[in-house]
Amino acid sequence: MLNELYQKTLKLAAHKKSNTYLAILSFTESSFFPIPPDVMIAPMVIAKKNDYLKIFLIATLFSSLGGILGYFIGSYFFDLGMIVVEFYNYEEKVINLKNSLSEGSGLYVWLATLFLAGFTPLPFKVFTITSGMIGFNLPIFFIICLFSRGLRFFIVSYLSYKFGDIFSKFMKTDAAKWFTILGIIIVLIFTLIYFAIK
Repeated sequence: MLNELYQKTLKLAAHKKSNTYLAILSFTESSFFPIPPDVMIAPMVIAKKNDYLKIFLIATLFSSLGGILGYFIGSYFFDLGMIVVEFYNYEEKVINLKNSLSEGSGLYVWLATLFLAGFTPLPFKVFTITSGMIGFNLPIFFIICLFSRGLRFFIVSYLSYKFGDIFSKFMKTDAAKWFTILGIIIVLIFTLIYFAIK
């Protein structure tokens, strides 16, 4: 089923209204849909190289807005949110997180986790929903969504613009691993800076 959805999503990248479909995909992926926007971004940029910044901005803005939908699902529709969380087998992690935050710890861990969820192949919608469940600060949540999603989609857009099909093939094989490594490095750098100036 997921493979069929993936193939259908890939075909939308060649549609004349691909920008609209990218906006819809980016919005829904942040709250419940399983296919990430990267699937459309790379082929769209390869087909319309001069629009790579526009494509990156569409994906970033609507993914972040979709994150707010996920947040409100977690805040006001707990049972619905838990269906998504359970689909990815994250329910135990969510319960542990709620307990650690209620005890006054884990805030900075959640900041780092939310960034990694937006930047790496982790299921972002699980973390947007969980942010609503735990009542995480909404403005900070939105800023992290913009930063993490924007950084990820800019990298995908720019490298697709520069390297075309070579990067597209890389996306299918090694991108998940390298985005994870890069995301962890970024978090470590910010952690070191934080403790250095504290």
